[in-house]
Amino acid sequence: MQKLFHDVGLHKVCRKIELKSSFEYDLTSFLSGLIYARILSPSSKLSSYDYLQTLIEKPNFELHDVYRSLDVLSEESESIQAMLYEHGASEHNTSVLYYDCTNFFFEIEDEDDFRKYGRSKEHRPNPIVQLGLFLDGKGTPLAFTVFPGNQNEQPTLIPLEQRIIKDFSLSKFVVCTDAGLASNANRRFNSFANRSYVVRQSLKQLPDHLKHWALEPKGWRLGTSENEYDLNEIDEYIHRESVFYKERWINENNLEQRLVVTFSPKYKHYQRNIRSRQIDRAEKIIDRGSSADNRNPNSPKRFVTEIQMTMDGVIADRQTAFLDTEKITEEEKYDGFTAVCTTLEDDVSTILKINRHRREIEESFRLMKTEFRARPVYLQKENRIRAHFLTCFLALLLFRKLEEKLDGSYTASEIIETLRKMDFYKISGIGYMPCYKRTQITDALHAAFDFRTDKVIITDKRMKKIIKDTKK
Repeated sequence: MQKLFHDVGLHKVCRKIELKSSFEYDLTSFLSGLIYARILSPSSKLSSYDYLQTLIEKPNFELHDVYRSLDVLSEESESIQAMLYEHGASEHNTSVLYYDCTNFFFEIEDEDDFRKYGRSKEHRPNPIVQLGLFLDGKGTPLAFTVFPGNQNEQPTLIPLEQRIIKDFSLSKFVVCTDAGLASNANRRFNSFANRSYVVRQSLKQLPDHLKHWALEPKGWRLGTSENEYDLNEIDEYIHRESVFYKERWINENNLEQRLVVTFSPKYKHYQRNIRSRQIDRAEKIIDRGSSADNRNPNSPKRFVTEIQMTMDGVIADRQTAFLDTEKITEEEKYDGFTAVCTTLEDDVSTILKINRHRREIEESFRLMKTEFRARPVYLQKENRIRAHFLTCFLALLLFRKLEEKLDGSYTASEIIETLRKMDFYKISGIGYMPCYKRTQITDALHAAFDFRTDKVIITDKRMKKIIKDTKK
């Protein structure tokens, strides 16, 4: 991780910040330590500081410096992102930018000016803050923003894009988002100059005439073939891996855009299997007599309807719950179908490929929340909370670079578990004895970074050289 820290130029960023601020400690040591701890032993700032004392190279700052430096990091957050992009601009694929938002909860009961009650992704009753994240076309973190938990996420896209255009000198790109961020204002903003968009479109929210066209079984195409298919006549087993599509230009709210609808038999069966299990759970809810809480739109309870009347229409003393078969049938109409809107005139395969890669940003959020344990957050002050998410963003950046070096051959969980186990036993006056098992991943790590630490003994002199080389 130290080699990657220097490869992306974070040490140079720290020096620039130090030159314009009065520091009594090494900002590189501080920031790198927080990032390494976030990846290798994610916890509170106090626990992270204790963990850093166990490393071969001890930090040269005190615990009280941690909280003071968080204030500085918060102030410099945007400039750090801009300087990082400038250092590695040639490595970024900025032809396509992916944007999405998530939120993080706090272990508190009362909200304040920044931590607000909102719709938590984990359906928690706690106050939250929200994070918007931009990835480049390779899935590398590019920029982020943090905003109060009660704000609508749609208006956050344009200000962050404007910052990217200004600070990163980007003017030509395609923005890809999910349906929740595809407001008319965001689409219009990315319809001018050299900007375009590919956004997920909800079929259920289309006007009736477009919805009818999208679900019509006739008129579908496959690949570059001119043949048209009827979905009622295809063999879904033979075409299990196929993706059929139809397209047309539409004008909604005075905005010309291209609507591309796809149908996948594999995705249809996946959705049917998920719903089948949810229906089973809904029936158990009815059998147990549980109350139907429909606040979560994806909960099995959405299929449970309660009435307080008899068959004769008389108000009853007790509620009766039953399975809503009409709602199930209505949902099934959309199984296997997805849609995107775009201003691009590229071939359909290019547009669908762009949309498929949107899952990279969902994986990034999963990494931050699970492996890096970015939540719950225990910090109280807004500026320190913002600094916390900066360290999470930088940890994600370094980890994505690590995955690139390993050619995507291993899962994130496998890599992180391996890194956390790569420990040593110190033999005074002799050196370090590795206490980890040699595996394919450790071999791949050693090969990617051109040094080995899996020998029987690594002498003190050899270890010092390894550490020195990682800072070049």
